[in-house]
Amino acid sequence: MLPLSERAEALRSQLLAFMDAHVYPAEAVHARQQAEATDRWTPPPILDELKAKARAEGLWNLFLPESEYGAGLSNYDYAHLCEIMGRSPIAPIVFNCSAPDTGNMEVLARYGSEAQQRQWLTPLLEGEIRSCFSMTEPDVASSDATNIRTEIRRDGDDYVINGRKWWSSGAMASNCKIAIVMGKTDPSAAKHQQQSMILVPLDTPGVNIERPLHVFGYDHAPKGHAEIHYDDVRVPADNLILGEGRGFEIAQGRLGPGRIHHCMRTIGVAERALAAMCARVEERVSFGRRLAEFDSIRKEIARSRIEIDQARLMTLNAAQMMDEVGNKAARQEIAMIKVIAPEMALRVLDRAIQAHGAMGVCQDSFLASAWANVRTLRLADGPDEVHLDTIAKLELRAQQSAAAQ
Repeated sequence: MLPLSERAEALRSQLLAFMDAHVYPAEAVHARQQAEATDRWTPPPILDELKAKARAEGLWNLFLPESEYGAGLSNYDYAHLCEIMGRSPIAPIVFNCSAPDTGNMEVLARYGSEAQQRQWLTPLLEGEIRSCFSMTEPDVASSDATNIRTEIRRDGDDYVINGRKWWSSGAMASNCKIAIVMGKTDPSAAKHQQQSMILVPLDTPGVNIERPLHVFGYDHAPKGHAEIHYDDVRVPADNLILGEGRGFEIAQGRLGPGRIHHCMRTIGVAERALAAMCARVEERVSFGRRLAEFDSIRKEIARSRIEIDQARLMTLNAAQMMDEVGNKAARQEIAMIKVIAPEMALRVLDRAIQAHGAMGVCQDSFLASAWANVRTLRLADGPDEVHLDTIAKLELRAQQSAAAQ
């Protein structure tokens, strides 16, 4: 694989030191403040303290390739940093590199008007507010975005939005102020030109946050996932992003980098799980022997190391391809890692849980919540089945082309 750029290597060393000095020690503080909070959806004070420290050290908005807004790193360079941040559930927030804000900031940076950027991108980049991405709907198979039913109807100088969304991640947070909503502006247009994206401030009349959605019992506060009913929500026509019928195009542009980020953060989770497993089996004694002395345990450790490195190499290869030939040409590689990385991490987490015994399934370790979070990634940004279908179609096409030559 390619070496890291000089700047990325320096940031990597700096990031590792910051994680050891500040982030890992703060996880218990974050958990305690969250448990004691009267409002679970207000970010614990420790987060603002860490964000200030991270920003002071220049570890801020590292995800954006545009040097005007971010660190100017390539996908390949940032992937290495993203893996490190993925080792802690609070780290992406600390460095202002947390989904869905990252994807939303990329949308605004690439496709937003100057006015939209001033009003919403600037405070997001500053870490003053958070955002949500409101695409998935409960009544349709939202893995196919052409199924989306939410109506975005032009009415004079406004658009009126009606529809029900769920899994709008981030919307429960008290500092979440803006949603990017995907819906249909013209059901009679060509299949992939019916959808549009529009900015909807969450304090707009008619935006009704119905309930938080839990993941295997976890509410993921203070961010959370919301079900939202948009009931005759009226916003200015200038809130439309890029133009009518451009929603699918924006969604595709948003998802490529986002999938790389998800995969590298997931690899970071797996690395931490393997480290925890190794520490546990070295210290735990059963039937007169350390667990690390049992052949079955050693094989599980070996399999975990092999699988993590496989997933990392594939993800870095996809990131490199995105940099060199573009997201569209790297479509198959992106789809492959979106399948392999969560599956790998779930296996590693399961082995680590097994090695920890009862401790592995309770709040005394990070493993149970990490498993629940990673399991959602087999659905988020497209379920495995969609990616597998894409991979197979592209492979069949490539084989047919090769046979015809």
